[in-house]
Order: sequence, then structure tokens, then C-alpha cells
Amino acid sequence: MVSVITGDIINSRNNSPEIWLKVLKEALQNYGEEYANWEIFRGDSFQLLVENSEEVLKIAIYLKAALKQIKGIDVRMGIGIGNISFQSSKVSQANGEVFIFSGEAFEDLKKKTILIKTNNTIFDEEMNLYLELGLLKMDFWSVREATLVKTILDFPDYTQSQLAEKLEKTQSTISETLKRSCFDEIMKIEKMFKEKLNRK
Repeated sequence: MVSVITGDIINSRNNSPEIWLKVLKEALQNYGEEYANWEIFRGDSFQLLVENSEEVLKIAIYLKAALKQIKGIDVRMGIGIGNISFQSSKVSQANGEVFIFSGEAFEDLKKKTILIKTNNTIFDEEMNLYLELGLLKMDFWSVREATLVKTILDFPDYTQSQLAEKLEKTQSTISETLKRSCFDEIMKIEKMFKEKLNRK
């Protein structure tokens, strides 16, 4: 069982592509090689194949935080979890139910910015409800909050003091920004996703 994220950039035309495209590529490069694991197409759309499905929600949160570091930019993502029937040297040429699920999740996004689809509707309904609650904050992360979330995910072993030094902020500012970002609560959703996926 693998996962596929199909996404596109919100407000891409209102911002210089040189800015958000660099951030998107750098974020995707953390998860494999271009073409083999991810591709950017139609200018502002992308697809990412994730071999370890347990990590896919954390990756989606990371991509969102990375792009929301740019004022006015956000990302929509349909997450599919399932089997792959044909693997190619290019992710865009691979096939299987996981790609269908990802595409359907992306098409069903409407006003939501992250949606999960699997072959288990009960799992999907429950996780998408939790995600909807988490997105009440994630969709409105400030640039500062998004930058902190991305940095924590980049350096998960850092203490608040180390984060403060890295971001050139005071520890009290880091602590306040962390609370405002609802990072701990969002990570509880991510942890629950892993647990429920393993029981699915």
C-alpha cells in the first residue's frame, strides 16, 4: 500500500512563480527524486508518490507549512492511499487505484484544502472530519507560524532554545508562536491517522 498526493498551488497566478516554485521543489526534494517520485505539471500542479503511507499526512502538513511561508500562497492536496498496479520511471505514467483515489480526493476538495480517500469509507469520513477541524487553523497559519512549523518538522529533535537560535527569535516568541499554530493539536491528528491506518 502506497500513497499519492495530487496538489496545486492556491493564488499561484497572483505571485511570481520564481518564489513559490523554488519552495515547492525544495520541499518535494525531501521525498525523493524528480520524475521518479514527484513531478510538477501544468505550471502549478504536482504529484508525489509516497512509499510509506504512514508518513503521507505529515508530508502534506510539511508541504502546506513550506508554501504558507510565502504570504498569500497556499496549497490544495488530494491524498490517495491504496495499491499501485504499474510503476514507471515517471510518476505521471504509473497507474493503480492509489492514483484514482488521489485524483478523486483532489476533485472532491471544493472548499477544503486537504482530503484523504482510501477503499475504506468509514476511515475516510472519520479522518477527513479530524482534518477539517485541523484545517481551521492550518488554512490560516501566518507566515511566522508556517515557518516555525516547517522548521520543527525539518529539525524534530530541536529544543525551543535551538529553534529560537535557528530562527533568530526569542524563546518566548517561539513558545507563543507554537501555541498559536496549534502544532501539538495538529500532530495529535497526524498520530491518530497513523494509528487508524495501521488498524484499517
